[in-house]
Amino acid sequence: MPLTMNKDVFITCAVTGSGGTQDRSQHVPRSPKQIAESAIAAAKAGAAVVHCHVRDPESGTPSRDLAYYREVTERIREAEVDVVLNLTAGMGGDMVFGPTESPLPLQPAGTDMIGAAERVQHVAKCLPEICTLDCGTMNFAEADYVMTNTPGMLQAMGRMMTALGVKPEIEAFDTGHLWYAKQLVKDGVLESPALVQLCMGVPWGAPDDLNTFMAMVNNVPDDWTFSAFGLGRNQMAYVAAAVLAGGNVRVGLEDNLWLDKGVLAENWQLVERAGTIIENMGARVIGPAEVRDKLGLTKRAPATK
Repeated sequence: MPLTMNKDVFITCAVTGSGGTQDRSQHVPRSPKQIAESAIAAAKAGAAVVHCHVRDPESGTPSRDLAYYREVTERIREAEVDVVLNLTAGMGGDMVFGPTESPLPLQPAGTDMIGAAERVQHVAKCLPEICTLDCGTMNFAEADYVMTNTPGMLQAMGRMMTALGVKPEIEAFDTGHLWYAKQLVKDGVLESPALVQLCMGVPWGAPDDLNTFMAMVNNVPDDWTFSAFGLGRNQMAYVAAAVLAGGNVRVGLEDNLWLDKGVLAENWQLVERAGTIIENMGARVIGPAEVRDKLGLTKRAPATK
C-alpha cells in the first residue's frame, strides 16, 4: 500500500523499563525521584508522552510497589513542564518454567503472576492518562520465560482501564496481538479509535525487518493511532520508519542504552535526536496538549490516598 507520512508526530520516551539494564548504564534511573527527573528532562527535550515503570531504588530490579508509582506520578504532575503520563500495566504476568523434563512447578525466581485487579491497582490509584495493555502471550527473550496475557485477563484488564477513563496503549509484539486487539474493540472491551505501540525486534516477537514492520502497520485500522520502536542500534532508524509509515515514535532507555558507539545515552538525548530526525524529514513534533486533543485524553489528579 502507498505510504502516507505523518506530518504531526508525538514522541514517547520509555524512561526505564523492567529489563536487566540497571547495571549496564549509570543513566538508567532506579528511584522514583530519578525516574521522575529523567521523565521531566525528556519532556523538556520534546517528549509529549513519558512511559514509566518503577524499580527498587537499591537493586534496580523491577517493582510493582504502589508507593513508587504514586511518587513518580506526583513528581511528574508537579513539574513545571507538561507531559502526558503513561504507566505500564505489563507487570504481573511473568511465568518462568522449570527444566524441560520437569517444567512444573514454576520457578519462584522471575515468576510473578497476579490477578487482573492487582495488575491495574496502581492505574486506579494514580490515574495516568494512558496505561499499557500487552495484547498477547509470547516467549520472551530468556529460554523458559513466558509473558502471559490470556484473552480472559486482557478482557478483564481492558474493561477496568476503560471504566477508569484511562486510555489503553495496546502493546503489539506480533501480528496476532493486533488481531486480538481488534477483537477487543469489536467486543466493546476497548473503545475505538484505539492507540497502538508496535514493538519491533523483541525476542521472540516480530523481527525488526521492514517487511514485518509494514505487515504490522497494515494490520492497524486506518482510524487508530500508532507508534513504533525498534530495539538497540535500530532505535533511531525506526524513528524515521515510523514517521514515513504514518505513525509516531518511541525512544528511551527501556529500549536502547546507546547514543553513539561507545557513548551511553540519557533519555533526553535520545528524545532530542529523535526530534531532529523528525524535523529533518519535514514533519513537526507536537506537544502534550495536541496529543490530548488527538487521543481524547483528560489530565486528572491521582486518587486520594
